[in-house]
Amino acid sequence: MAALDLLGRRWTMRILWELSQAPAGFRELQRRCERMSSSVLSTRIEELTAARLLVLDGDGYRLTRLGRDLIEALSPLNAWSRRWAKEMESEATGELE
Repeated sequence: MAALDLLGRRWTMRILWELSQAPAGFRELQRRCERMSSSVLSTRIEELTAARLLVLDGDGYRLTRLGRDLIEALSPLNAWSRRWAKEMESEATGELE
C-alpha cells in the first residue's frame, strides 16, 4: 500500500517517466513536466529519493536500479494504456471493434 500511495501522488509517475527517458537536472525536469511548481517538484524528488527510486549524480537526477525495476514492472500497464487509448480513439471516430 505504501508503494501505491507514493505512486498515486500528483506528478510522481510523470517524474519517473521523464527520468526513465534520460537523467535531468532540477530545471530540466521541471521544464519536461510542464513547468510544475518548484515546491511540488522538490517535494516529489525528496520522496522518490527517500524511497530509493531516484538519486542525484553528476548528470542530474536519475533512476536507481529500483526505479528502473519499477518502470519495467509498469510496462504491462503502459501496453494496456496504449490499447485503451486506441479503443477510445476508435470509439470517438465511430470505428468500434
